[in-house]
Amino acid sequence: MSETALSISNNGTAYRLDGRRDRPVIALVHGLGLTHETWRGHVNALGEHYRVLSYDLYGHGSSAVPPRRPSVSLFAEQLRDLMDELSIMEAAIAGFSLGGMINRRCAMDYPDRVKALVVLNSPHERTPEAQKRVEQQASDTSSGGPRATLDAAIERWFTEQFRKEFPDIITEIRGWILANDATIYAQCRQVLAQGVIELIRPEPPIGHPTLVMTCENDTGSTPLMAQGIASEIKRAKLQIVPHLQHMGLMEQPELFYEPTLTFLDTVFAEKP
Repeated sequence: MSETALSISNNGTAYRLDGRRDRPVIALVHGLGLTHETWRGHVNALGEHYRVLSYDLYGHGSSAVPPRRPSVSLFAEQLRDLMDELSIMEAAIAGFSLGGMINRRCAMDYPDRVKALVVLNSPHERTPEAQKRVEQQASDTSSGGPRATLDAAIERWFTEQFRKEFPDIITEIRGWILANDATIYAQCRQVLAQGVIELIRPEPPIGHPTLVMTCENDTGSTPLMAQGIASEIKRAKLQIVPHLQHMGLMEQPELFYEPTLTFLDTVFAEKP
């Protein structure tokens, strides 16, 4: 099953629709500085069972620049508008990293549009020291552009073995990051750093069925953070993937799409 060509929505969002037209929709939301290609190892497997919507966030990939200063709410609004245009009344939303913040914001702002959440390697409440460190990294990006923190990020994201065995993939992902406009990227980095604060212990609590996953050695979206997210969502399931780091979903996609499919099959089998 090959991916369809990119289309552009009325709000300038570049998107693809793949998979089965007769099945419910799962929307895939990528992370900071990346593109919808983050999910290329997932789309075919998910598309055998579901209709799959993947797209580029504002200011990323082939999408338009943000219409106003980026925020978690703006990115949630972008997805809501895209769903409106495509006549998608409800979707399960899987989000990676920043995308896992965006899908939680969607569940808070547009609860009737969300069937379920899959929150992958996403940050949550940090210690004061960790929060200060992340804000400093965002500040470094503001002064030095995407390149300023990229080398350190690649080491955090991928295992050493993967970096050695697949240098072409690492080069490609570096290209995605460096293609970002420096000002917009820095603003989005601030969203990643500070946006988690508005997602902590939401009132009312998120009530959607949720699968929360992260990797054992993810230092920015830690197992403890994943536990925190799951503890605040009544119907959440938690799974920790051993050994991998932040971009485990690209290193070994099957370790993510297989539990996602199992989870979604259960959710969509439930009677209303």
